[in-house]
Amino acid sequence: MQSYLQKFLWPVIAVGVSLIVFILHDRVFRHVISDADQHAVKQGSIVAVYYSSAWLLARMATAAMTKRRDGRRKVPKLLRELIAAALFLAATIATAALLLGQSAGGALASSGLIIAVLGFAIRNVLADVLAGVALGLEAPFRIGDWVEIDGAIRGRVIEIGWRTTRLLTRSDIYMILPNSQISRQKLTNYSAPRKKYQATVEIVLGYDIAIARGKDLLATAAASIEILKGGPKPEVRAVSYDTEGVRYAVRYWVPSFVDEADFRDAILVAVDSAIREQAAALPRRPSLVSSRANIDPGDVASEEGASRST
Repeated sequence: MQSYLQKFLWPVIAVGVSLIVFILHDRVFRHVISDADQHAVKQGSIVAVYYSSAWLLARMATAAMTKRRDGRRKVPKLLRELIAAALFLAATIATAALLLGQSAGGALASSGLIIAVLGFAIRNVLADVLAGVALGLEAPFRIGDWVEIDGAIRGRVIEIGWRTTRLLTRSDIYMILPNSQISRQKLTNYSAPRKKYQATVEIVLGYDIAIARGKDLLATAAASIEILKGGPKPEVRAVSYDTEGVRYAVRYWVPSFVDEADFRDAILVAVDSAIREQAAALPRRPSLVSSRANIDPGDVASEEGASRST
């Protein structure tokens, strides 16, 4: 409660003082400071009312949007900043109209050409800003989420700005992406709505291995992995007949995106050991494909990912 009072105290005082000066300026300056320019004082008090009101309304909007919301995501900071900017812009336009002796509509009409020229000159920046506003409203990702953009760029969101979004990849590469680029491309969020998800590794075994035996071999190998024993059991499915053999999908649960590389490595090591122990025939060109699109460019080139899109 005290924090709310502190937030509203100075804006309320500013609005009150501005209104008092505006209402009483004629009487006060007639008897106290008779030689003062009353017209200038009146205009100054009106300008003060404009800006102090914008300040108070911005604080009220921020307080309403930051109020605790049961089970719902917080309103993005970008939206709160946009509302505050719009309020102060309205106060600035009203001030310009007052000082120029025009109505607000006349001030807007006279500045239309200038706005059009500036808009054309900074159209790319405006596109990024508007895309940032849209991302802030829809909130497809938050700071700390692991995302993939257009199947090529993967990283953890560390900052969401008006014009750009910044990612840090698993290789500690710092990437800055324009918001307009993100809004136009397919986005996969590996951290929402839950961090836990099911990943897949596809393996091809030769035709001389019966499907029932192949499934049992892969399931036993996956179930023997220590880090998978605490969660749901891995599943094995026969996917298709390929030129080189039968394709199997080993499906397993990963607690978070950060852990998938370790889990995938453990799966491949266990499957390789099991196949060699059983003297099973491998195809000449085994195919290992992860159904999640989360393999870094430096990983094995034969691994691909099928993403879970938002």
